Amino acid sequence: MKKLLALAVIAGGVLFVVKRNKAAKAEAELWRAATAPVPSTNGTTPAKPAGASHS
Repeated sequence: MKKLLALAVIAGGVLFVVKRNKAAKAEAELWRAATAPVPSTNGTTPAKPAGASHS
């Protein structure tokens, strides 16, 4: 009975880790898509924000 309980606990832990990793990957993909540069529709490059050039 203890072996079955231990197996269930291990299986639950593995499922938890897999689910958390899948959620983290989906979150990272959303951030990648949200912060990706948007191509210009008129063929020009976007202007840099004021104060962006700190050379």
